[in-house]
Amino acid sequence: MAQITLDKVSKIYKGNVKAVDSVNLGIENKEFMVLVGPSGCGKSTTLRMIAGLEEVSEGTIHIGDRLINSVPAKSRDLAMVFQNYALYPHMSVYENMAFGLKLRKYPKHEIQRRINEATEILGIKKLIQRKPKELSGGERQRVALGRAIVRKPMAFLFDEPLSNLDAKMRVQMRTEIHKLRLRLQTTFIYVTHDQTEALTLGDRICVMRDGKIQQCADPMTIYDKPANKFVASFIGSPPINLMDGKIIKKDRKYYFQEGKFQVKLVEEMYNVIAPYEGKEVTFGIRAEDIYDKLFASEAPPENTIKAACEVVEPLGSEVYLYLNSGKNSFIARVGAHNRPEVNKDMDLVFDMSKVHFFDRDTEKTII
Repeated sequence: MAQITLDKVSKIYKGNVKAVDSVNLGIENKEFMVLVGPSGCGKSTTLRMIAGLEEVSEGTIHIGDRLINSVPAKSRDLAMVFQNYALYPHMSVYENMAFGLKLRKYPKHEIQRRINEATEILGIKKLIQRKPKELSGGERQRVALGRAIVRKPMAFLFDEPLSNLDAKMRVQMRTEIHKLRLRLQTTFIYVTHDQTEALTLGDRICVMRDGKIQQCADPMTIYDKPANKFVASFIGSPPINLMDGKIIKKDRKYYFQEGKFQVKLVEEMYNVIAPYEGKEVTFGIRAEDIYDKLFASEAPPENTIKAACEVVEPLGSEVYLYLNSGKNSFIARVGAHNRPEVNKDMDLVFDMSKVHFFDRDTEKTII
């Protein structure tokens, strides 16, 4: 059982620099947990403390009921896959995969059996006698995965394992890792700065910033109900459209207003937004929730604005529109058939049932 619990865990470097700040996190047995955030947010340091490669400055880490703060890395029964593969260049694929088992004094027949099983799972049986320099990036990553698999650890730890691969190989390896997880049925902790990897792989996503957890939830909750402005802006591609403005009330109806830009809130939001009447807030809307009026089934005039289309960016199955309305800019994600003329005005419809509002001072989500 690989239930891993972090209780008020901090990492403090010389000069009182807090890389990780009082992190509380529970990772369930057989769960795929993704730690995501920008460079320097503390996600890799958190993973390395779990692995035993960094000392814990404050707090405790448990695997099940076992406190592991002072347990050396080799005795934690965890396998780590690194960004740079960390393969021994003078050893063959077989020797790289067998090395850890030999150190642990496994018999030859058991080493052979485990390597056969791992190479079969990963489709690298034909590469067994090659050296790392003879392999592609994707093949090296498979070998690094195989070296972890043969140990049959309680949990796998991944530190940005796909960041050195090209775009096509990243997609392929994401699929391989997902299938591997389903087959092995054990705990995975995965660090990445790529929010697409986080959304596609994780049972839960832990978004970090400045050493602190901003939100930890399943992917759709993170995307649809972000806890604050940072989570909303970091998760999602293209990024969420954000605008600062004011909540006003006219004829018993609430509106968001910024200069000439004005849209009406749906009635379900009135009770929550009422305390912000007359106050500055941040308005957010996802690119897929802005429509071209020509293709919108409903186009309420109070939620329709005129904007100039500055750039049309076709991406095959969809199109990104870069739009400008006065001093406000937006990105809309529309269907492949929707390609308006550049530098021409068009009417945009905002789906106000999907918008987000954030407190200007705390940046926490209001709606």
